[in-house]
Amino acid sequence: MDWNELLQPDLILEGSILQLTPDVLRQYQIKGLVLDVDETLVPIKAAEASPELQQWVAHTRTVAEMWLVSNNLSDTRIGGIARSLNLPYICGAVKPSRRKLRQALAAMELPVEQVAMVGDRLFTDVLAGNRLGMFTILVEPFVTPGEAVRSYPIRNFEVVLSQVMGISLPAKKQKLDN
Repeated sequence: MDWNELLQPDLILEGSILQLTPDVLRQYQIKGLVLDVDETLVPIKAAEASPELQQWVAHTRTVAEMWLVSNNLSDTRIGGIARSLNLPYICGAVKPSRRKLRQALAAMELPVEQVAMVGDRLFTDVLAGNRLGMFTILVEPFVTPGEAVRSYPIRNFEVVLSQVMGISLPAKKQKLDN
């Protein structure tokens, strides 16, 4: 697999994870989700899930098993978010390492092709998921554009680098109607 394939998500959502509906999961035959936490589910400083996210999880768990897998080392913070969603979790994943993702996959007991890695970063979430053969979903982060430019220069670097490498993000971008 070359870099273009490793960094190319299978699905790009216009909007947050809240746009990922059970119908979309059924369409792609997804029965499990490995979810990044920071900026995928909650803003980086949040200590618990929003009511909207709690409702999304309740609705989504009717069609898919879910695990939180975060690079964040704070068991207190990530554990609090996981408890507010009633989901199992793993901290310190060191994505794009595959080790902790394999743990979540083993716990779900689903074929890797039926599990999606969902995250907001190409060089961690998408790369890790693609390295395992998972379906990968890129979502827009929970940050304002101005905040992202000031506070998250690595994300801007990832976007520029992916464009230089020829990754075609808009080509697979899909706006999902609910």
